[in-house]
Amino acid sequence: MSELKKLINDPLKVADELVEGLVDAYNGECVHVGQRSLALKNIPDGKVALLVGGGCGHEPIYHGLVGKNLADGAACGDIFAAPPPGIVLEATQAVDKGKGVLYLYGNYAGDVMNFDIGAELAEDEDIDVRTVLICDDVASAPPTEKQNRRGVAGLVPIVKLVGAASQTACSLDELEISAKKACLMTRSIGVSMSPGSIPATGKPTFDIDADKIGLGMGIHGEPGVGEIPMTTTDELVPQMLDYLFKDFEADEDVAALGEGDEVILFVNSLGATTMMELLIALRKAKQILSERGIKIYDVIVGPLVTCQEMTGISFSITKLDDELKQHWNMACQSICYTKLEGAQGA
Repeated sequence: MSELKKLINDPLKVADELVEGLVDAYNGECVHVGQRSLALKNIPDGKVALLVGGGCGHEPIYHGLVGKNLADGAACGDIFAAPPPGIVLEATQAVDKGKGVLYLYGNYAGDVMNFDIGAELAEDEDIDVRTVLICDDVASAPPTEKQNRRGVAGLVPIVKLVGAASQTACSLDELEISAKKACLMTRSIGVSMSPGSIPATGKPTFDIDADKIGLGMGIHGEPGVGEIPMTTTDELVPQMLDYLFKDFEADEDVAALGEGDEVILFVNSLGATTMMELLIALRKAKQILSERGIKIYDVIVGPLVTCQEMTGISFSITKLDDELKQHWNMACQSICYTKLEGAQGA
């Protein structure tokens, strides 16, 4: 594959300049923190803070989920790299308002190591920190080992729910419980047809034959279930959703998805897949859910969890109860995701 064109300056400064531009895009709502983080300008005193983070290159997440009734701040790593502990500490200090800070991020070894060190540094400064890992990728481990799963596109509904919960949480313990529940109720599966690239090299992140689909592939090109022949939307979507249905059924910690249940459905583009393709997939997904008697309470659709110009889609399903529904209904606003109060309906 030939080198991909990128409209950038110094390839080694992409992450720093990206964050500067992101802060500008927030137009006064956020401030640039330390080396490479951002935080809301006006976090109320006494609020239990929510900090997200991870590598740049997946925009608009994670760092675009800082906003009204969402995350209070984000620690930003280099492209596809975990934020160093010093950056995590700077972000933690910026969002702490005396009630502690909840770390909420995807389950990747580098992120876990650096956020854990950042938490130790923060605790040395008497900042109480808890961590909840997002582990929603059903293709990366079975339900009995779900704590080992990767965090993928399910982070969008999870951060939205936890961000809402953080507005009324009385303690860090309470917010941690809410976050664990949102994570437990969210499952994702993705596919990819072609790779993204690393701006510093212009090289693709993986190789796949033109007539193949990587089923269950991760957002960096990590191996999934396997490769299947290229096919149509109406043939692929049932296969993808079946993995989610079976995962809910096999997990002893949750009830199976069934008639009368209400869900958030997120149809995500990994970067290059068009809205046209996502809407065709959404149409089929809604048909399948309706046949099972499962109601779509609300829909998210768009390129929110990306990997540069990777071609592919993912489905995330969040099963709702009354508590999660209340958190979902709260209005929110950020560069990545904005919704009005209540359910949009589908």
